[in-house]
Amino acid sequence: MPTFKLYLRTLGVVGTIKALWGYWTHSTFLITIERPDVEHPFVLRVPSTDVPTYKHVFVSREYDFECEVEPRTIVDAGANTGLASIFFANRYPEARIVAIEPEQRNFDLLVKNVEPYDNVIPVHAALWKSNDEIDLVDPGLGDWGYMTRYPDDEEDPVSRVCHKVQAMTVDRVMEEFDLQTIDLLKLNIEGAEREVFEQSDAWLDRVNSMVVKLHERMKPGCESSFSHGSSGFDRRWMQSGSVCLSRANHLSEGPAVLRQS
Repeated sequence: MPTFKLYLRTLGVVGTIKALWGYWTHSTFLITIERPDVEHPFVLRVPSTDVPTYKHVFVSREYDFECEVEPRTIVDAGANTGLASIFFANRYPEARIVAIEPEQRNFDLLVKNVEPYDNVIPVHAALWKSNDEIDLVDPGLGDWGYMTRYPDDEEDPVSRVCHKVQAMTVDRVMEEFDLQTIDLLKLNIEGAEREVFEQSDAWLDRVNSMVVKLHERMKPGCESSFSHGSSGFDRRWMQSGSVCLSRANHLSEGPAVLRQS
């Protein structure tokens, strides 16, 4: 199993044994994680893509940045089971965090994981370029790879439709949750960044920093849309595969970048 070392390093012996048993029996188990740098325990599904997500967030610390002023408003789009939101809630305890996740099972676990945090608001929706009802589809990439599309989208006639989900634009999110500005916008939305940045004029100047994972291989046109729809920021750098943008010094490179330099 190519992920054996990953499981052993992140979950230890007991967690790895449960993961192996899950592979053999086609079962999924919940494992409770406790960390000294996290106020409340949370759960991961094993075997699943929760484990590499946990590694990205808490071991590699992909969302650990230096901040001149700590963010007070964070939107975590593509929140999955809430791991990045939990990281932010502990790193920035005064921040108000809106965690948006479209896939139902991921969202259910997100709600469970962030329940102890009064400053995290889970939202069952998909970030998009309009406020329509759209399809959530499964292209076969695991629990971290669900995509969204308009119904009857001819660009992707193969992927299995999982369920409908309400779409929201960034400005709709800001209006609904009374956000005058977004200090940190984190996007890991499996190709929907193409649609989001097609129509960014209504909200872009009210975002102080962004961390965006681009999925050009999954959906061609993401990079072009992002490039045209994300102008006006003072600083740009790459951190752990994400494009980071900041106005002035709201955000700067974290330890993950410094270790690479």
